[in-house]
Amino acid sequence: MFGRSRALRPTGKVLPEHARTHNRALVLQTLYTEGAQSRADVARETGLTRVTVSDLVAALIAEGLVVELGQREDARPGKPATLIDVDREAFHIIGVDLSEHEVFRGAVVDLDGQILDRDEIARDGATGEAAVVLVERLVAQLLDRTTTPVLGVGIGSPGVVDPHGVVRSAPNLGWSDIALQERIATRFALPVHVANDANVGVLAEHGSSHHDDLLLIKIGHGVGAGLIIGGRPVIGGGFAAGEIGHVVVGTDGGPRCACGKDGCLEAWLAVPRLTAQLAELDERDEHHDGAASARDDILREAGRRLGIVLAPVVGALNLSEVVLSGPAELLDGPLHEATVDTLRTRTMAEHNRDLRLRMTEQAQDIVLRGAAVMVLSGQLGVS
Repeated sequence: MFGRSRALRPTGKVLPEHARTHNRALVLQTLYTEGAQSRADVARETGLTRVTVSDLVAALIAEGLVVELGQREDARPGKPATLIDVDREAFHIIGVDLSEHEVFRGAVVDLDGQILDRDEIARDGATGEAAVVLVERLVAQLLDRTTTPVLGVGIGSPGVVDPHGVVRSAPNLGWSDIALQERIATRFALPVHVANDANVGVLAEHGSSHHDDLLLIKIGHGVGAGLIIGGRPVIGGGFAAGEIGHVVVGTDGGPRCACGKDGCLEAWLAVPRLTAQLAELDERDEHHDGAASARDDILREAGRRLGIVLAPVVGALNLSEVVLSGPAELLDGPLHEATVDTLRTRTMAEHNRDLRLRMTEQAQDIVLRGAAVMVLSGQLGVS
């Protein structure tokens, strides 16, 4: 479920012509975060006038987004106040995760982040147009699983995704300049939001974090990072902030990467690569006493390479929290330990003594929940 204490900060000044939209989002954010309130409570919390709040609440009730819950039971003199809240059962959200190697996953999510139903579709190596068709089929299957109105569809995709939901480049899916957001929106006549999977995942993680600076490393079919600095998501001028998977690690070469270079972080760390290495080891050393040690060595080397890439990022931004997302059986153990050791030896301890490297609290649902957060933010201004 979503945490209710971590609102993302706006990324620009509020202009007069946007004031009503801003105030509407402010009212919704307050109700979403605090729960049932009176109109007067909302006015005090937001700093808006009671007249403005009453006007906005009337419009939100008409839209079906806010509901009156009845009168507050208290001993205060005068007429009891009527409580209002976001109607948390009014809409569902469709979340889709395209980051995994073998399947595309999706869920029906309520406005509080509770996953109500799930579905997935085998990828079977599909790329290009065939992969887009699978996304359409998965969304259709998910829509069939709810009779509640759908607020929107959120999709976390690997690769570089621009603010219009165009997947500029996703080599693992064979996508280049795919207008995924427009295509899904046109097909299903619903609001659709598409972003990079790691950027989507960090939105979900931010809700349970105690920090306004957060780096999420998403390890799946590829390797990417999502970054929030000062409570604001960072996507970069070319929309590729966090694309660390194709940074070459060190000067000693390394495994050949799908992009054609040798020694990219993705070539060391991506789940298909690590899984294949470990499977080969198990096959070769099934009855060998050193099999467990050799397995740990593979994971430690992957963790060391991750630490080498992260050290300058941590040093430059003075981060206090880095989160790993991916299969716990691969990441939580020797790989995690080696990453921490490498960060310690490659950064100034006194500047980064509070640095914490941890596994995500969202498990495998991080992109699905982040996709729902993205829809809440995009459609209601709520985070």
